[in-house]
Amino acid sequence: MRDVSGAALEGPRAKLDADTIRAAYSRYAKSYDSWFGLISRQARRAAVAAVNDTPGAKVLEVGVGTGLALPLYAAKKQITGIDLSRDMLAIARERAAGLGLHHVEALLEMDAQATSFEDGSFDVAVAMFVASVVPDPQALVRELRRVVKPGGKILFVNHFARESGPVWWVERAMAGASGLLGWHPDFRLGHMFTGADLAAATVRNMAPLGLFRLVELPNG
Repeated sequence: MRDVSGAALEGPRAKLDADTIRAAYSRYAKSYDSWFGLISRQARRAAVAAVNDTPGAKVLEVGVGTGLALPLYAAKKQITGIDLSRDMLAIARERAAGLGLHHVEALLEMDAQATSFEDGSFDVAVAMFVASVVPDPQALVRELRRVVKPGGKILFVNHFARESGPVWWVERAMAGASGLLGWHPDFRLGHMFTGADLAAATVRNMAPLGLFRLVELPNG
């Protein structure tokens, strides 16, 4: 349940730190595109379409990974991507160079919870499949609010656990394997967003089978 004050919930039971995340995604780097890339394809395309439809050229992609989304952005957008995984960034840089993606301005190893960008550096930020990975998702929201201009937009596409039912029980049972998986199966919307955030946000279920949800949050 949500705190009566409207504050975000206390986080998932298992904790992930930066070293655990780096180790997990170092294991996944070479096979990531072939399995997770396929599962997440439709949600990724929907998130980029939303970015392309949003005014403003300067875009921050958080958790750029192997760069699967990079070819999908409109040429008029100016993309900066960040990720904690050096192995995945190497693949993303090869992809951007090989495809001649001139709209990709930088691909940087950086902690999304504490970036080195100045306030209001971007018109849009999009975090794909990282909300249930970062150690402190509420800090991620605060940081993206800082680096996105007032009146800009912040988007998250991620798996958010169900609130009840048999799928919820499966997600809770998997929670103990968070360190091995590199993400939190029991991660819920309320672990990241306050009541005020969710009241202002648009939340859409994404294919396949509502496994992912797209959250569009105005930076007001």
